[in-house]
Amino acid sequence: MKNEKFLRLLILVFFISIFFKTTVFAQSNYVLPYPSSMPGSLSYKIHLIYENVSRYWYFGNFGQFDYNLKLSDKYLVEAKTLFEYKQYLLGYKALKKSNQYFVNILPNLVKAERNGKNIVQKKAILNETSKKHIEVLQGLEDNIPNIFIWKPEKSIPTTLNLREALDISIQLREKNS
Repeated sequence: MKNEKFLRLLILVFFISIFFKTTVFAQSNYVLPYPSSMPGSLSYKIHLIYENVSRYWYFGNFGQFDYNLKLSDKYLVEAKTLFEYKQYLLGYKALKKSNQYFVNILPNLVKAERNGKNIVQKKAILNETSKKHIEVLQGLEDNIPNIFIWKPEKSIPTTLNLREALDISIQLREKNS
């Protein structure tokens, strides 16, 4: 009797899992951080100061690799979140920052390799990071306008070519994947 109830329960769970199955298309196992404080808050300004000071705590090529990787991830997540909330100017600036930090990653690995350090593991991390960043950036392509004109109250409007910015960001990361 107990075995029959267990078997029925097992079959029920099996059928429920088949009917309510969701498919996830992930290219990378790399996990991006949760977005920290966002522009406009007091804690964001404090965090910017902390970032600049913490740069000096990351010693050596591997330390600089970790520092630039961490901030590239952070600003990509910030850009993604801002774009999702249609804060295109702030998202654009965050994407540019992410690119700046991303560009600084590989030179630190090259220096470490010249110094005789084994970079195989760090190179694999960079490869996974690049794939994840590309995945996130491609996910944004359909949700943002190609061009956005930012019109401040008392200044000249600024045209932001968001599609071009995304394409440049993807190209930067494709070089490392």
